Amino acid sequence: MSLSSPATTRRHPPHGLTLLELMIALVLLAVVASIAYPSYRAQIEKGRIAQAVREIQEISLVLERSFTDKGKYPASLADVGQAKNDPWGHAYEYLNMAGASTGQVRKDKSLHPLNTDYDLYSMGPDGQTAKPLTSSKSQDDIVRANNGGFVGLGKDY
Repeated sequence: MSLSSPATTRRHPPHGLTLLELMIALVLLAVVASIAYPSYRAQIEKGRIAQAVREIQEISLVLERSFTDKGKYPASLADVGQAKNDPWGHAYEYLNMAGASTGQVRKDKSLHPLNTDYDLYSMGPDGQTAKPLTSSKSQDDIVRANNGGFVGLGKDY
């Protein structure tokens, strides 16, 4: 009797992955990534919006301190050391209402000015804006309205 007879030979499972198993794993990974990536991007954008809201509130505090000290708001954000960019890399926009024409101020859906003291806003992710908040270019802007009573997305005001 031979030691390598068919009755005593054992088959060992193949080591590694087959091409089919590897392709199935890659397809599953692609499906999970295609579902997760948009959620990830949405969370990143929410974080940037929250950061812009926080920065507008902080700049507003500096502007209010300046008003308390000098009796008037500064002509520009640079005058109080607050000339900085929003989370999307665009400069924050500021307009002192003293001496501003009505064509320069931000307006709500009824075309009333958003503020009576100063306008302060970010142009949002697209970097585009229009004075009325009803414009499609203003929907993603982060605005200060009601003299600081509201800071958030233009579409939410």
